[in-house]
Amino acid sequence: MPKSEPFERYTERYEGWFDTHEAAYQSEVEALRRLVAQPGFGIEIGVGSARFAAPLGMQVGLEPAGEMLVRARERGIDVVKGVAESLPFRNGTFDTALIVTTICFVDDIPQTLAEARRVLRPDGSLVIGYIDKDSPVGQIYQEKKSENPFYREAVFVSTDELVDALEVAGFSEFEFVQTIYHWPDEIDEREPIKEGYGDGSFVGIKATM
Repeated sequence: MPKSEPFERYTERYEGWFDTHEAAYQSEVEALRRLVAQPGFGIEIGVGSARFAAPLGMQVGLEPAGEMLVRARERGIDVVKGVAESLPFRNGTFDTALIVTTICFVDDIPQTLAEARRVLRPDGSLVIGYIDKDSPVGQIYQEKKSENPFYREAVFVSTDELVDALEVAGFSEFEFVQTIYHWPDEIDEREPIKEGYGDGSFVGIKATM
């Protein structure tokens, strides 16, 4: 079953998560905002319904799930259907490439990162937001993944694994932020945002060449 299929079938359930977990969602948005304060011309790869692309100032979104593209378009994003491993854009097109809660769903992480680097301008940056595999929330997601239609086929990664892959792809400078210190169902107000990683379950990496 394609990893995009649950996002086609359970679009309303996906959208509902953000409404139910507003404080956790806003914590993640604000953490990433520290890394994309001036995005320039930006793309979110795996844009979903543009829950991150829209508030973070991305203009373009790429996504394989048609139902998600409809929602992203409604949020003002110029959408393109496609996959992360084969971006339909010329070299050096974007100032910022954003990948949020998507890296665990791609079929080929090294190819995804190589493509992101290709479409970035020489002074551009790649920002990735994700649940760290080694974090408390990441461990629970992995234990319960068979119960969740979205995460059933997901392959979670740790920050160290992702940094290694980014270095192979040609990125050399990294900045980290972290947030989400409790299970999302228990979060009623915005979580603190800190530099680094290792404490928060949601990590943001800004990678430059």
